[in-house]
Amino acid sequence: MLQIIIKMVSILMVLAGIIMIYDARILTKKFFGFGDQNEASSGLKILGFLIAIIGGLIFYFNL
Repeated sequence: MLQIIIKMVSILMVLAGIIMIYDARILTKKFFGFGDQNEASSGLKILGFLIAIIGGLIFYFNL
């Protein structure tokens, strides 16, 4: 039962990371109000990539 919960959480992490990568520009316009959106969107893309990689690793190495 615990393995199923961990797999579901890791899949949700991968999904959230992918959404952050592809919708970074839209999320930056919606949540942040400062002027330099290019830097903020690239930061969100990097964060989304890291979250997706961590979630994938958790899913892969779940024993």
